[in-house]
Amino acid sequence: MSGTAEEPWGRVADDGTVYVRTESGERAVGSWQVGDPEGALAFFRRKYDAIALEVDLLASRVESGILAPDEAQNALRRERRNLENAQAVGNLAALAARLDSLEATIAERRNQRRAERKRQLDEARTVKAAIADEAESLSTGSDWRHGVGRFRELLDQWKALPRLDKATDDELWHRFSSARTAYTRRRKQHFAELNARREDSRQVKEEIAGEAETLADSTDWGRVTSRYRELMQRWKAAGPANRDVEDQLWKRFRAAQDRFFTARNATFAEQEAEFQTNLERKEVLLQEAEALVPARDHRAARDSFRDILRRWDEVGRVPRDSVRAVEARLRRVEEAIRSAEGQEWRRTNPETRARANDTLSQLRASIADLEREVSRARAKGDTSAERKAQEALAARQAWLAEVEKTLDEFSA
Repeated sequence: MSGTAEEPWGRVADDGTVYVRTESGERAVGSWQVGDPEGALAFFRRKYDAIALEVDLLASRVESGILAPDEAQNALRRERRNLENAQAVGNLAALAARLDSLEATIAERRNQRRAERKRQLDEARTVKAAIADEAESLSTGSDWRHGVGRFRELLDQWKALPRLDKATDDELWHRFSSARTAYTRRRKQHFAELNARREDSRQVKEEIAGEAETLADSTDWGRVTSRYRELMQRWKAAGPANRDVEDQLWKRFRAAQDRFFTARNATFAEQEAEFQTNLERKEVLLQEAEALVPARDHRAARDSFRDILRRWDEVGRVPRDSVRAVEARLRRVEEAIRSAEGQEWRRTNPETRARANDTLSQLRASIADLEREVSRARAKGDTSAERKAQEALAARQAWLAEVEKTLDEFSA
């Protein structure tokens, strides 16, 4: 090789040595023994271009934030070593200045990262303290349905946050964990007690349903109606059982009630029709009785009234809202006849007394018979017959009191 080649950043000497110019002077970067000196410069310029490309790539990654500050600093050191011993021809000082600029950028990014990290930790500390506060508040409450889900959400939030310094993080975690443990323990105790109460309720309601089923076909309408009311009160007081058991037992209880009350209502409907017919028959008897007054012949009136009274008892019950009216009309007839008899007694004392005594004896005998009839009906459990006999007995006792009063007045 002969001749030399030169450019602003380097040259090729006569002996083929290739130099690069730096701020501190020339530095040999290689030797070129064969070929054109310009080719030698071109070869070492390409090596410079390769280094410059690496610096450009590093700058791009640093400036874009792809590399973390520590990674960027390591890459920068590597490029500085490459640049210090670079066997290349070019503006090495410019590349070194570029690396200096990148180092300042890396330092700035590191400071930014530290500030951001501090901000994140401060925010995480605030959020974790809030999580611990809310957890402690939940732990003393009784929201058993939503509390579990909320604790799960708080735990997920905690996991998503960065760790703090060990002492602070451990202290806040201890608060959160203790609150969650306390809540879980109280919740388990609550549901254990709830299950125990539900089991007690199940047993009570099974007894209620069983008794309701035994009463469903009874015809003791009054007593069983009252008993069903008592069973319903017990049902409400027992509290809830488990939902599936509750529904099943309620269906049994309600079905038994429905069967009883359907039969009772049907019976009452039949009785109401019968009572209405009885009312019509008694109204006919009332018209017949009312035709006896004013009594011109009190003996005949009394005999007729006794016959009406016998037929009256045979008719039976009338609708409840009509009882007082028809009984009052009948009593007015009886009082009118008795008034006529009283006048006769005052005129014919011995006969009147005898008839009064006879009536008194008959009433007492009738009352004794009715009392026995009430006892027999009660012993048989025949509430309908018992009520009918009681009504007749009450009427006789009222008449007996009036007869006794009249006799007392006659004696006076």
